[in-house]
Amino acid sequence: MGDAPRREVVLEVLSSAERPMHPREIAARLGVEEGEELGLYELLDDLAFEGVLGRVGRRFRMAPAQKAIREVVLTGPINANPRGFAFVSGGSAADVYVPREALGGALHGDVVTVRVTATTRRGTEGEVKAILTRRNPRVAGTLNFRGKSAWLDPDDARIRGPIVLRGVSGVRDGSAAVVTITRFPELPDENPEGELLVVLGEPGEPQAEIAKILARESVEEEHSATAIAEAEAFGPSIDEAATVGREDLTGIPLVTIDPEDARDHDDAVHVVRHEDGSFTAWIAIADVSHYVRPGTALDEEALTRGNSVYLPTRAIPMLPRALSSNLCSLLPDVRRLCLACIVELDASANVRDVRVVEGVMRLAAGLTYPGVAHALGLSSEAAPEAEAVAREADLRVMLDLARILRGRRAKRGALDLDLPEPKVILDDDGTPLSVQKRAKDPGVAKAYHLVEELMLLANEAVARLLVTRGAPAVFRCHAPPDPEKMDRFATMASELGIAFDLEHAAEPKKLAVFLRKLVGHPRQSTLHLLLLRAMKQAYYDVENVGHFGLASSAYLHFTSPIRRYADLVVHRIVRALVRGEPIDISEPAIGRLRLAAVTASERERRAMDVEREVVDLYRALYMVGRVGSVHEGVVTGLVGSGVFVEVGDPFIMVLVRLESLGPDSYELDDERLRVVGSRSGERIAIGDPMLVAIEDVSITRRTVYGRRLVPARTEPADDKGRAVRGERRGLTRTHDPKRRAVLKTRKTRQEKPKKPSGKKRR
Repeated sequence: MGDAPRREVVLEVLSSAERPMHPREIAARLGVEEGEELGLYELLDDLAFEGVLGRVGRRFRMAPAQKAIREVVLTGPINANPRGFAFVSGGSAADVYVPREALGGALHGDVVTVRVTATTRRGTEGEVKAILTRRNPRVAGTLNFRGKSAWLDPDDARIRGPIVLRGVSGVRDGSAAVVTITRFPELPDENPEGELLVVLGEPGEPQAEIAKILARESVEEEHSATAIAEAEAFGPSIDEAATVGREDLTGIPLVTIDPEDARDHDDAVHVVRHEDGSFTAWIAIADVSHYVRPGTALDEEALTRGNSVYLPTRAIPMLPRALSSNLCSLLPDVRRLCLACIVELDASANVRDVRVVEGVMRLAAGLTYPGVAHALGLSSEAAPEAEAVAREADLRVMLDLARILRGRRAKRGALDLDLPEPKVILDDDGTPLSVQKRAKDPGVAKAYHLVEELMLLANEAVARLLVTRGAPAVFRCHAPPDPEKMDRFATMASELGIAFDLEHAAEPKKLAVFLRKLVGHPRQSTLHLLLLRAMKQAYYDVENVGHFGLASSAYLHFTSPIRRYADLVVHRIVRALVRGEPIDISEPAIGRLRLAAVTASERERRAMDVEREVVDLYRALYMVGRVGSVHEGVVTGLVGSGVFVEVGDPFIMVLVRLESLGPDSYELDDERLRVVGSRSGERIAIGDPMLVAIEDVSITRRTVYGRRLVPARTEPADDKGRAVRGERRGLTRTHDPKRRAVLKTRKTRQEKPKKPSGKKRR
């Protein structure tokens, strides 16, 4: 039997045909040899079954709707699957499935243009037409040598490999390493070529694996000597000359409130309530813009880094430690330069006036969330903190204002998604002792909300100030959710027994009402996770499109300039406004702002990926010695290879592959909403509980693998306990009557002797 032609080649022939074509015509056009047509006939049957082709008697043509579809071209990143196929995310459009043979030379992470070739029951399909931007050329993996040949097997199975290396010697086989791709493939069956960048030691060793992640993502731990010298040149304390003309805020009892393990302190707060019930709030932020000026090595590195990166063992700061940990950090009893947002509010927390000043402050105290929670009587478990207890009256005023602000935000439709976060506990040697859900003491959470509301108040107040003045800025944007993704969320919510009307996603207020209905629901956490996946990711932009999640018409980041470059850029614009200096709105200036916004968005995603992967590494390390242990969990994700199960204690994610789900043969259904047993009809969906036994741990892939523990009988049974097969809900494609007819036709065609045509094929 000959190999079937590529489906895209067949579709090209039929899309250009002016009339229906007989299979023999198609075979002749494609050069299919006589006696080798069976593969083509099966492909034509498949395409007709999927609705891509229409039948006219014994001939085939493109389905009318498909011709228009084939004119659609989308741009987006390649998200490859280890099995060879990929998806391209086209922004607001649905993801496009790209089969292996239609990828060309594209690799996972490349940004491509893809032409839609068909819409089938499985969704939209396409082929890569052009590669616009290549992925990060750095790839981590394991080195291999055979004779004079050397290559790297990528840790990420989504990256096509092996990566062929040249001129490598003197390195031990099996070492962990990072390479740089020097030649990207151009064809589907080509592999990349690269050169060795760094060898990091034994695979699976924690520090080697972390170094591998950082090297792969170009995260530099050490700052350049020039940037360090510029930072240290400011000295250990503020220059008195820099205080001239600034407003003296040293009499305001400002305090920082941070986590116990906070590594930088860039915001301080104080609130006063007046006799008429109105409030004055001071939100003082470290004046990083005084030290980090455009055109300096400090600024260049800050832009390149984009933000600080936080690992379980250490922080990798955006700024050299002379600034991030000392001169810009708001520490008790030392004077610091600041930009202060002073907001006047009435008793209902309506903003009456906003004033931003360059100031000099002296921090009264550095407090922690647990200490504040204890002082306010919000938590009986939190440890007492003397400084917080001494400031109980001031803290209570802050809490009252925060509660009013939070109520106002909820009323206007701000979304509140409560998702658990992992916390890794390490010993002095860096060995993970436990992996827990970050503590959710309700009282500590209220202390956190106290600070959060004041930060949101300042960010929104500054955003509105800049919009009112017509000043350019880098805004924090969050677009409304994509209707197709929300439609999918509605379907999944329905699977969990929750009614969700698509109109709920039309505006934040309606979506917020839906979320409030989930409070206390046993599947609340799962539904929040699914909704988050359906939402668009926030980003930075010079265009103010508003923030859907906060139900805000204008929002930006102002309160963390030590750790975020976007905040630093906003500070520079605000300083110019405060000083009455002209704002540069020339095209080059806006271009620089746009570059800062794009870079900040990219670096934010990079930092999130690095932080998440390092935590997953420690989760895997923790489970190495626990193979065979049994845990209860909940299904939170479905992929082509299996299901992800979230276990609460320890707080880990377990991948249960399809073949490890039980004695049945399981497949992901066409809508990707559940996996279905082909014999039993059993369905496994997101939100289902599952008992898993840990089978294996892959350190290099940061993955814990498990096996589902199931009762002896997994098939549905009737009232007499007899197995019931072929329930309608469990029918796969081969159970479909039309599909069976197609297969029968194929079998008949295959068994039927060929009749000589009497004509020689051309």
